[in-house]
Amino acid sequence: MELVKLMINGKEVEAPRGSTILQAAELNGIEIPTLCYLKDLSPMGSCRMCVVEVKGNRLLPASCVTPAAPGMEVETESPAVINARRTILELLMANHPHDCLTCDKLGDCKLADYCYKYGVKESPFVGEQHHYAIDDSNPFINRDMNKCIQCGACVRACEEMTGQDNLSYLNRGFHRKVTTCGDVDYMNSDCVFCGQCVAVCPTGALTEKSMAGQARRWEIERVRTTCPFCGTGCNFDLAVKDKKVIGVLSSPDATVNGRSLCVKGRFGWDFIYNEKRLTSPLIKKNGKFEESSWDEAYDLIAKRLNEIKDKYGSESFAALSSARCTNEENYLVSKFTRAYMGNNNVDHCART
Repeated sequence: MELVKLMINGKEVEAPRGSTILQAAELNGIEIPTLCYLKDLSPMGSCRMCVVEVKGNRLLPASCVTPAAPGMEVETESPAVINARRTILELLMANHPHDCLTCDKLGDCKLADYCYKYGVKESPFVGEQHHYAIDDSNPFINRDMNKCIQCGACVRACEEMTGQDNLSYLNRGFHRKVTTCGDVDYMNSDCVFCGQCVAVCPTGALTEKSMAGQARRWEIERVRTTCPFCGTGCNFDLAVKDKKVIGVLSSPDATVNGRSLCVKGRFGWDFIYNEKRLTSPLIKKNGKFEESSWDEAYDLIAKRLNEIKDKYGSESFAALSSARCTNEENYLVSKFTRAYMGNNNVDHCART
């Protein structure tokens, strides 16, 4: 792989040819703030938070869309860069609600983090502000366009990760907004509620409805697990507060799926606490189901299967597995059927 050498903050670094300045910095442990950039999505260069100073260039280019060139000299925290970022944040905050104390995204909001880092407490720019109605029409996502900074991450995620193209831009200038076709609410749009837009949103514009008011982000313990709804093996983090699951958070470092999840994986976790969920085995005794221990249930299953096999032969048995099981569990069902019960009568509900 051909490498290019450049200077970043007085340090010589190397990066693969074709890398952007931002990618070159990340490869060498140098942090540059970003709002619209995500590795999973195509670069857009709209938020301008990642501007840097390049020697010989009178402008401050966005590092996420500017190629790294041999011999380039870059400063990521020069006075001009810091002032530009501070002004960008002040402009964003001029039309952004100042309700951080009650916002569910606080602790995981990049806008709030950068305002803290660059000392932006209020905006000197005074003028008209948006007052959009909050869209809570669906059971999964709260959508507050008053907090949208138009980074475009949700639009690109819907197009590039989900392939749904449910989101785009409406109007121009001050009245420009990210919305659905026809500016209808999520419930009446083509949204499949995968939640990719929520996963990439850097502010409180898009949040998980089930987690609203449940915990501040720093109170949440993230527990990595595997989705049980099919055999793909998607990974995600359970959001746990006080030893209780309050939601699902996807993670970019998930091995199989990255941030991508379907509606079942991201929002179908609430069966855990459903009052109708069986939490112990039931054995029919005298015509009625009664709770039993797992040992008693397993012993009964083993006894009855052996009796059926001995009386009617191996071909009397068949097994039907499920797409909600893991690949390993489905393998064990197949192995049990073939190796112990002695036939090949095993099938799977997803085969058809």
